[in-house]
Amino acid sequence: MQHALTACTTRIYRPASHLAARAHDPVRSRNRSPTLAVNEKHPDLRVGLIGYGAAGAFFHAPLITATRGLVITAIVTSDPVRARDAAAAHPGARVVPSSDPLFAEAERLDLVVIASPNRTHVPLAGRALDAGLAVVIDKPITATAAAGARLIDAARRAGRMLTVFHNRRWDGDFLTLRRLLREGRLGSVHRFESRFERWRPVPKPGWRQEADPDAAGGVLYDLGSHLIDQALLLFGPVMQVYAELDRRGAGVDVDDDAFVALTHAGGVRSHLWMSSVAPHAGPRFRVLGSRAAFTKHGLDVQEAALRGGARPDRAGWGEDPPENWGHIGAGGDTGPVRTEPGAYPDFYEIVARTLREGGPPPVDPADAVATVSIIEAARRSAAGRRVITLLD
Repeated sequence: MQHALTACTTRIYRPASHLAARAHDPVRSRNRSPTLAVNEKHPDLRVGLIGYGAAGAFFHAPLITATRGLVITAIVTSDPVRARDAAAAHPGARVVPSSDPLFAEAERLDLVVIASPNRTHVPLAGRALDAGLAVVIDKPITATAAAGARLIDAARRAGRMLTVFHNRRWDGDFLTLRRLLREGRLGSVHRFESRFERWRPVPKPGWRQEADPDAAGGVLYDLGSHLIDQALLLFGPVMQVYAELDRRGAGVDVDDDAFVALTHAGGVRSHLWMSSVAPHAGPRFRVLGSRAAFTKHGLDVQEAALRGGARPDRAGWGEDPPENWGHIGAGGDTGPVRTEPGAYPDFYEIVARTLREGGPPPVDPADAVATVSIIEAARRSAAGRRVITLLD
């Protein structure tokens, strides 16, 4: 198909560290972060959580609460219902309607977690860094790679940790695939197929449906951030990008169905599907190698558990039932592969350790900016019906 398309070259943001070099340990950055001085009056690191929608309430808040050494002391939400829910779930935290009171007393915090709409990531992260606070930003880091690069520079100047919540690095199926690749059980991989598909024929209202570029709405930014991040971690830098973005739902203003094809410098081709309008989901992973293939259906169990109110620190967290395990093999000779337990709690455990002891954050922000670079290239590809060739 590509031979019939116009080719275009562009430049892309590259992370300072080579992604492929971390293929066997992708959750750890090589960049060390400064430690925070221990406050004897407050031995726990004090966290201000900005945003109490789905990301804040179901992901960040329970994971922070389950992490030893972290405590939520402030929550920002302008929604009265969410404010009531936040106060009930976290009685020890101040609940305020805007970030102004939070930053006015920045000395009462050590870390700010930004789980608010994408358009707010840059200004809020900038204010937090200026106040001398460490920062976690929900994915995507920013709407543009240039804005993300400026945030990284700001964090470097401030001498504070900046990291991004790319939690799908700790999905059980992804951890399983990493293990299979590390063990060489697939041989030389030539194609990586990855899907994140939902059935939401009636779109959920909210900022993700906004067409304004600053909102970074649509499934490419929302779900594609996960798939692209995983592909880059597994198979390294990308040389070419081709994408198809569609608006299939009635009256939608942003992409709700997308396909992205990546050609990695090492020769692997990644085919990524993301959709809100898929009546039947395809396999989560299908990975083809010279010795065997790995196929896995169904999404990681941790999101459903968090939304259902399960505690991340309970026994058996992240365990995939045997009927959902993937299969490995070739031809008719295939067998099940036990799914590694999902490990979302690891993210904030690493955050706490980084702030206490130094060392790399859980996600290098440069990796997150590289993902946004691919998203931008994919949008250009779809708009112009052309292959985008990326240059250093």
